[in-house]
Amino acid sequence: MFHKVKTVEPLPDYCLSVCFEDGTKKQYDVKPLFSKWEAFKALTDIAGLFEQVKVDVGGYGIIWNDYIDLSCDELYYEGTEVRSNA
Repeated sequence: MFHKVKTVEPLPDYCLSVCFEDGTKKQYDVKPLFSKWEAFKALTDIAGLFEQVKVDVGGYGIIWNDYIDLSCDELYYEGTEVRSNA
């Protein structure tokens, strides 16, 4: 089952706020990927690139450019759930 992404917002310290179509909200820390995948280093090397994150067509993930993306399931299963106080 895909957990489609509805919105994504960059946060300080290379974290993301991700809202899914089912109403779940998660925070995802991108920093561990810098040492795991060479392409992700560009997010620290190119000024302003991290802040350009957007939802991919169809909500199946998020993208920065043609080389850097994350799947909706990676964000959902590896992200930390953010509970609403409402």
